[in-house]
Amino acid sequence: MTTSAGGPGSWSENVLEYFLRNNQITTEDGAEIVWYHAANHKAQMYEALRSCAHMIEADVLLPGDESEHGQPIMAHPPEISSDNTLQEWLAEVMKSNKGIKLDFKSLAAVEPSMMLLEKVKRYLKCPVWINADILPGPNGSSKVVDAKPFIDTVTSFFPDVTFSLGWTTGWHPEKVNEGYSWTMVKEMEYICSGLSQPVTFPVRAALVRQSCSQLLWLLTKSNRYSLTIWTGKTDNYPTEDLLYIREHFNKNQVFYDILEPQNQEFKQAIGIKVNF
Repeated sequence: MTTSAGGPGSWSENVLEYFLRNNQITTEDGAEIVWYHAANHKAQMYEALRSCAHMIEADVLLPGDESEHGQPIMAHPPEISSDNTLQEWLAEVMKSNKGIKLDFKSLAAVEPSMMLLEKVKRYLKCPVWINADILPGPNGSSKVVDAKPFIDTVTSFFPDVTFSLGWTTGWHPEKVNEGYSWTMVKEMEYICSGLSQPVTFPVRAALVRQSCSQLLWLLTKSNRYSLTIWTGKTDNYPTEDLLYIREHFNKNQVFYDILEPQNQEFKQAIGIKVNF
């Protein structure tokens, strides 16, 4: 993966290059990046800002979610209220040197959120990722965010922002869970091949091992592509799956936004110090 035009501080700058340049990591290894997930409410946001996390992930929605009016807030469905608006969230996070990933579950919240981001862009020199699930994926039942208007809206404000584009997924403990199919990865590549900015694909840890061929193929299609491994709260998968991914993919093309206890077990297994 390479840095796109825009230079240091640009939102398209590779996350590893950014944190390496700022002496916050030691090598171009995605496993060195520490994540704080769902920093939505003020308590979690402040905890994230105090933490050793490099990247803070949070969820944006528009109350009512169908109306074009209203103030974007920080909440993850089924929650539909919050003590934190996006405007307040950005005002605090902007003071830090942490990167941000904003996750959108609906199209309605995207444009008003981009307008708020535009106001703080010159103060926000860290990596910025904009995320949505744009395609149906393995066992996925959630509604997708319509890919073209999502990408077009974000790009109209920020042509060089890093996209995080995923699939809706599900995981069931009592049955065999299918992975990401060839159809799914080829459809994603078709959408992303026309883009010029970096794209990371969020993929569910419990579904990656059975999809390695497909995901390896996807990453060969562009040096702008990477994976972000994430986990559902109730997902059950062995740490060995993460070590398998580690062995088969380039270290600079995979990020790990995973929950405990796997996070600690994984980091210890690969010799990366875990800070809390």
